Amino acid sequence: MSDTADRAHTLRLELVDEPGELLRALAPIAENGGNLLSIFHERGSLTPRGHIPVEVDLECAPERFDQIIDALRDAGVTVIAADAERYGEAVTVLLVGDLVETDLSDTLRELETCSSASVADFSLTADAGTDGVSSARLRLAIESGSVERALATVRDVAAEKDLSVVEPLVGEA
Repeated sequence: MSDTADRAHTLRLELVDEPGELLRALAPIAENGGNLLSIFHERGSLTPRGHIPVEVDLECAPERFDQIIDALRDAGVTVIAADAERYGEAVTVLLVGDLVETDLSDTLRELETCSSASVADFSLTADAGTDGVSSARLRLAIESGSVERALATVRDVAAEKDLSVVEPLVGEA
């Protein structure tokens, strides 16, 4: 099998729930030589940012796959994961503080700016309602070898918003 032979790839996308969004996400795939194998549109499920997760299986040459990823991002489509190797590690962190008052959506958005990590799962506990201290558990999908960089981003965002971070113990075994 040569490097130019078509291979199966999986993309995990995050789409706004609006008419035409799925078509907008599929166009860059077709325009860059991707052959669709399957689409799993999880309309009943929402990502932490309130968008719809969509998994696309496609077939193309490896060099085309990178072009497809770039074209999707250029089109404004959020790519959560591209092939299993993209996010090969996961860590869970806890944020504690006035999460609601410091704009939880903004906090999640800032964490997503770390190019090596994506918020894969999120839960919030706010015993006092929207007033006062709450806690959030975030599971981050992280590119292999980039855990420390992703945790640094979490620390920076937490410091900016006066939140406490409970980090996992990571390091060499």
